[in-house]
Amino acid sequence: MYKDTNKRSIVKGISWRLIATGTTVIIVYIFFGRLDLAIAAGLLESVLKIGLYWAHERAWFKVRWGRKKIEPFNLWFTGLPLSGKTTIADKVFKELQEFDIPLERLDSKDVRDLIPDVGFTREDRNRHMHRVGHLIKTLQNNSISTVASFVSPYKESRRVIRNMVKNNVVIYVKADIETCKNRDTKGKYKKALSGEYKNFTGISDVYEEPQHAEIVIDTDVISSEEAVKIIIQFIKKEYIK
Repeated sequence: MYKDTNKRSIVKGISWRLIATGTTVIIVYIFFGRLDLAIAAGLLESVLKIGLYWAHERAWFKVRWGRKKIEPFNLWFTGLPLSGKTTIADKVFKELQEFDIPLERLDSKDVRDLIPDVGFTREDRNRHMHRVGHLIKTLQNNSISTVASFVSPYKESRRVIRNMVKNNVVIYVKADIETCKNRDTKGKYKKALSGEYKNFTGISDVYEEPQHAEIVIDTDVISSEEAVKIIIQFIKKEYIK
């Protein structure tokens, strides 16, 4: 979370006192008709109250009453390749940034670029999910929430993530396989069908649908904008109250 520095508190005090001092000067001048007295009263009040404001701010910063800690959460987007996971996750991440909370975006492609030797067999994928789970857990230990998008086709790997991290929200981005093929501008499905890509989810490898997802988004009937609203509403209700 964020912490106000002494400099920030002082600048806030000065900006407020400029307004308050001007008001004091005007009031004193109206009642006594002496500009010198009005200016002197305004300056004296400013010096005293800037210090008092700073002390008041620092004192309240140490008081926990009335403050609620936002527990870190993980949004886990799963679904077939080209189902719309990354697109929706990117938009959700952008919306959540408006809440000014510590937040990181994790996408399967970016993480695989960091670990290029990861294969696509069931064992390789499950091992990879353990690494991702440890990464998310480390971020959460530093009060950082995450928006993660991974195909994660196997139920056991998704279970690993749920058991390893706190406040895990599975978002199943559902789409018909034909819809995914039509969205494929890079020809990945075509290469998978020709045998060029091995262990390709939905073609030469299975996708086990989540049975206990907190949110299900069917991109065949729901737009990405509508999906974002549904997800943000859920997060606001459960974690950002």
